[in-house]
Amino acid sequence: MSGNRETNTQTIKNLGWSVTFAGMGINLALGILYAWSVIGKGIPEEWDWSQADRSWPYSVACLVFSLVMVPAGRMQDVFGPRVVAMGGGVLVGLGMIIARFTTTPLGYILGFGVLAGAGIGFGFASATPPAVKWFPAAKTGMVAGIVVSGFGLASVYAAPLSQWLIGRFGLPAAVMSLGIAFLVVVVGLAQFLKTPPKGYVPVGTPPKVASQGPQKKEDYLPREMLRTWQFYVLWFMYACGAGAGLMIISKLATIASVQANLQLGFVLVAVLAVGNGAGRIVAGMLSDKIGRKATMFLCFVMQAVLIALLSQATVGSVLSNGIILAVISALIGANYGANLSLFPSVTKDYYGLKNFGMNYGLIFTSWGVGGFMLALLAGKVYDATQSFNFAYYCSAALLIVAAIVTFLVKPPHHNEPEADKA
Repeated sequence: MSGNRETNTQTIKNLGWSVTFAGMGINLALGILYAWSVIGKGIPEEWDWSQADRSWPYSVACLVFSLVMVPAGRMQDVFGPRVVAMGGGVLVGLGMIIARFTTTPLGYILGFGVLAGAGIGFGFASATPPAVKWFPAAKTGMVAGIVVSGFGLASVYAAPLSQWLIGRFGLPAAVMSLGIAFLVVVVGLAQFLKTPPKGYVPVGTPPKVASQGPQKKEDYLPREMLRTWQFYVLWFMYACGAGAGLMIISKLATIASVQANLQLGFVLVAVLAVGNGAGRIVAGMLSDKIGRKATMFLCFVMQAVLIALLSQATVGSVLSNGIILAVISALIGANYGANLSLFPSVTKDYYGLKNFGMNYGLIFTSWGVGGFMLALLAGKVYDATQSFNFAYYCSAALLIVAAIVTFLVKPPHHNEPEADKA
């Protein structure tokens, strides 16, 4: 076995890092989703959009993004990541160009919500699976964190860039310019995505020890995964963690303006993005060391506390200070971003790599449902009460429940005969 392993690594060029950074670059473009609070706030008053109207395109984009991850993950498993990512780039560009020619919520729901949301799903589904397949299991969290960090870091440039484009050229021209740029970038970087050839064994993978009798199942088909109770627990936890973060991301610029009387919301969005990207890498590496469950628990509890603090950041309170709000925003971003490295990693740990694309796509639907429900809740609550407090308390409560549920999670135990496994 060791001889075959040496031959394998000597004859196959390891493209792991080039694939990883190409995937990170694709996510840097697709992360325009996180700049929506700036785009939504930049919608002209004469368009007469309510806060709920401004929530719909983003909420629909989150939902479509997550639902498309299922077929996109399957297509990535079957046809490879390059073609699927290219399709994603085209859809994002087309959707944002269409949004340029409308001033209605319905037009933005179609362009930004449906088309761009679908494109983000195709691109995102194609970035992480090929990267983690080039590395041993001990580096899964780190590699997944690096790839998805691009999505979180996107707002570092996308928020101020969107703010500048809107101020200089107006919202329609800004949206179209971003769409064209992202189409070119995603299609170009997609050319570097490649999965390892069949039989490739990453350097550092421990040798398998032959044993008699039934073996623990390593690779689950999607339908087999859906039969395990762990899938539904992970789905719930992901919906809580992602939904809370997406709610804040979608409204952060508005929160800064109406709650703390700060007109630098785009700066807070960029700061949150730094935390978002860094949190994905740090949480991924930490989970490789102390375990996925322990890291999830810490992130859920910290996020609940941070959102409770944000609810108190009103004019006159010490928490409304710009620097303190920036720190809170960065930490909220970090804890939210942790979900995007922890859940693909635990999906690989529990259900294997063979069908990772579609399996993670199914779990990722929780991200869209959570984001859709809580972001829309925030908009509707504000329209009704002129406050986000009820939405804050709901999301914090869900995070505490998710933290408690981490104690119930354990790997699925499904055995198969050695002959079947072969």
